[in-house]
Amino acid sequence: MELHEVNEKGSNGGGAAAAAAASSSVGSSSPSTASSETSVCPESDKISTLGRRHSKKRFGLKIFGRRKAIAKSGLQHMVAQPTPTFALRSDSEREIRNSVDWSETAVYGEHIWFETNVSGDFCYVGEQNCVSKMLQKPMSKRKCAACKIVVHTPCIEQLEKINFRCKPSFRESGSRNIREPTVVRHHWVHRRRQEGKCRQCGKGFQQKFAFHSKEIVAISCSWCKQAYHSKVSCFMLQHIEEPCSLGAHAAVVIPPTWILRVRHPQNPLKSSKKKKRTSFKRKSSKKGPEEGRWKPFVIKPIPAPLMKPLLVFVNPKSGGNQGTKIFQSFMWYLNPRQVFDLSQGGPKEALELYRKVHNLRILACGGDGTVGWILSILDQLRLNPPPPVAILPLGTGNDLARTLNWGGGYTDEPLSKILSHVEEGEIVQLDRWNLQVDPKPEGNPEEKDETATDKLPLDVFNNYFSLGFDARVTLEFHESREAKPEKFNSRFRNKMFYAGTAFSDFLMGSSKDLAKHIKVVCDGTDLTPKIQDLKPQCLVFLNIPRYCAGTMPWGNPGEHHDFEPQRHDDGCLEVIAFTMTSLAALQVGGHGERLHQCREVVLTTSKAIPMQVDGEPCKLGASCIHISLRNQANMVQKTKRRNSMPLLNDQQPVPERLRIRVSRIGMHDYEALHYDKEKLKEASVPLGIIVVPGDSDLELCRTHIERLQEDFPSCTSTIQNLFPQEGDGAKPKTLSCQKLSPKWCFLDSTTADRFYRIDRAQEHLNYVTEISQDELFVLDPELVRTQTVGTSAMPDLVDVPSTPTKQHLPLPISPPSTPVSSSAVDSSQTLKDDALIDAAKNNDFSKFKELHRAGKDLMMRDPTGQTVLHHAVKSGSKEIVKYIIENAPAEILDVAEEENGETSLHQAAALHQRTICHYIVEAGASLMKTDLQGDTPKHRAEKANDPDLAAYLENRQHYQMIQREDQETAV
Repeated sequence: MELHEVNEKGSNGGGAAAAAAASSSVGSSSPSTASSETSVCPESDKISTLGRRHSKKRFGLKIFGRRKAIAKSGLQHMVAQPTPTFALRSDSEREIRNSVDWSETAVYGEHIWFETNVSGDFCYVGEQNCVSKMLQKPMSKRKCAACKIVVHTPCIEQLEKINFRCKPSFRESGSRNIREPTVVRHHWVHRRRQEGKCRQCGKGFQQKFAFHSKEIVAISCSWCKQAYHSKVSCFMLQHIEEPCSLGAHAAVVIPPTWILRVRHPQNPLKSSKKKKRTSFKRKSSKKGPEEGRWKPFVIKPIPAPLMKPLLVFVNPKSGGNQGTKIFQSFMWYLNPRQVFDLSQGGPKEALELYRKVHNLRILACGGDGTVGWILSILDQLRLNPPPPVAILPLGTGNDLARTLNWGGGYTDEPLSKILSHVEEGEIVQLDRWNLQVDPKPEGNPEEKDETATDKLPLDVFNNYFSLGFDARVTLEFHESREAKPEKFNSRFRNKMFYAGTAFSDFLMGSSKDLAKHIKVVCDGTDLTPKIQDLKPQCLVFLNIPRYCAGTMPWGNPGEHHDFEPQRHDDGCLEVIAFTMTSLAALQVGGHGERLHQCREVVLTTSKAIPMQVDGEPCKLGASCIHISLRNQANMVQKTKRRNSMPLLNDQQPVPERLRIRVSRIGMHDYEALHYDKEKLKEASVPLGIIVVPGDSDLELCRTHIERLQEDFPSCTSTIQNLFPQEGDGAKPKTLSCQKLSPKWCFLDSTTADRFYRIDRAQEHLNYVTEISQDELFVLDPELVRTQTVGTSAMPDLVDVPSTPTKQHLPLPISPPSTPVSSSAVDSSQTLKDDALIDAAKNNDFSKFKELHRAGKDLMMRDPTGQTVLHHAVKSGSKEIVKYIIENAPAEILDVAEEENGETSLHQAAALHQRTICHYIVEAGASLMKTDLQGDTPKHRAEKANDPDLAAYLENRQHYQMIQREDQETAV
């Protein structure tokens, strides 16, 4: 690792060991020879040189800061010197990589680049080396997924000149260092924006609100995420030399010291003979194909009892753009060489490479099909013991993920917390079942269905195997999508097609004769007569409790002693029949007709029937199908966490009852402020107080909160009248005392950096003490607001479970201060001198710039609450809009005027201002903010009959929703 310095304009003074001197760029790099513009201290006298300079007077630091790169000691015992051949590539061979290089020519410390639209981030190479700055023209930017630096695309090669490399993901194998201690060093990087607090002084990082801030505020490690102020008193010299702990997720991170690159073995005695060979064909080998193939990377794990190394497999096609963003985010949290894109060859090679790693765990990011794919590869490789598989569900459905408590889909839970759940999850077993198909001739050859096949799409299932109505609908959807894929690019359209096909099949009665053409024998018991009496339209062989996106068709047998509760590890299948009535009841909590629980099934069909295996449909010709237990796979089940509960050596008892205040937050405020916890708390609206047992989970809390709703109709007028004036002349806030919508969910407010939503299916896994301290927050996506200012005090409704009736108890509550959700500017900034706004209205750029330089405030507002940005948008002045974005605080982008609650982006969209919309969006404006009519900027573009602009805004809105995990991580 080396310490590097980039001479940038606007430096903020020094950090120890020139880390902050002259606002240098700090990073880890290959110990290879630096470029010609980089001066490197000899390895033998690095420590003494650094020590002498650190003890000299202040002018010594200036000399020290002038060096282009100052090599740091302590790496020789970690990695061998890469040879110049592989350390640096020529410009002709250089390529911008967006994936990990597993070839022999992989570059040590190579960045992994993805295109980015990050606005305001300065190019990391510094102004003196920035090509965009020198040419004075905007250029595309790229962001490294592993260390999160941002550079212009043409500036990537400039990183060689300042000798800045990414965090190393492997080490070289060589006789010189193979027995040396394997220590991971910090990878220090300068940051202009940083969340959290300094590890040394405990103070927050002073952030500049302007987008184009040049000030370096922090130095953080890309491995452990520790961060320090970029000054001598915080970032000490010893921090450079100390080993890195790999941070909060060290137990799941695969250290780079475990991954060795080996050179292709060569025999010098035979080298002359090899040169004469003109053919590149391999000689025949008696070894198997796997044993005889040389691999450039090997894994040399160092077993540790507390380590649970993790392999992450991401299906980028799942969940829209979610898969790609999650793939990039995991490279930041983990070693990039433990994160794999399943679209690039599948999981087999990665699992082979890491097969000898003890206590290995796998995280499958995708749908249930992705999980099944990985489990099938594990079967092929016969790993012993097979590593357990956790699930990060993407897309829809995800019945297996729901069964194992991972939820029905990914919302916005921090990936850091998901890694903790994977590490702490309980290992459980999942039954897997074989499907053996023996085709048999149909009775009448003339009636043979030409569209039928003689084999199923999968010969193993984990979730269910079904035939009849549900399989027919799924098959028609798949066939239609293959024929015209352009018509199935919307989740809403897909659902509408499903509904239409299901209704059509129902009217046609396509599956009403299913019972006449099947024979079912379970564990030797013939169920055919019972099935013919029921006349079902669908038959399901179910392995897990969930089916059809979360429904529970087996239900709870209760007093039916003939059947046991369903389990996914009992070696039994549940056989369930559905009539059209029971299929309809399934969506509202009903269940199907329970037929049998068995260990073996023989299903015989006499004609071609639609079937599906774990959601993969086909039309199978007349066959005899044998279903039998294959094996049991190890899975990771998400469990309850008691992090906030007292430790074993702490004798403080859990309180018997908790008195918790419940507050509601609307989606408008959540989208705008959920990264600013204090402002979001101020924007919340009190609902009441619940009293629950100390060990309650959120499922129980939900029932208590819903009891509060029964009091709302009687208290509406009371609450409406309890919003007095807040200060002289301030408008009172009128807020409808509406009931919570059916879609409300809990918010976790205890994480360091933000609020995040909790999936309703996972409420039983979270104790209330885990996500709440004194106040419990809920998110209501349908909360209607009539003003964008804060509430004053109101009496709490109290739900006391020990009493039969609810009480209205006026309790003293300190009124929250006015939030800054849409009025990020204080009312004192209201415009008194309207010259600046006149210049914006009249599109007078020179006058506008002159007034600003004379001291006029860009955050001033007119009496209707409109900012100068609102007026510049209305006048269509692109120059003024761009000038305001570059010079005003970031809050101006999301300020809403008072009459309609419109931001400047709302108005630009309504006026067809495409270029201005682009400026505002790329500057970081929220695309989820709604006006008082509930419209987002995309909706305003649609109302203005501008479909192209609406499509652009919708695309950026989706990207913005899943980009939040890509922001700088809290320390």
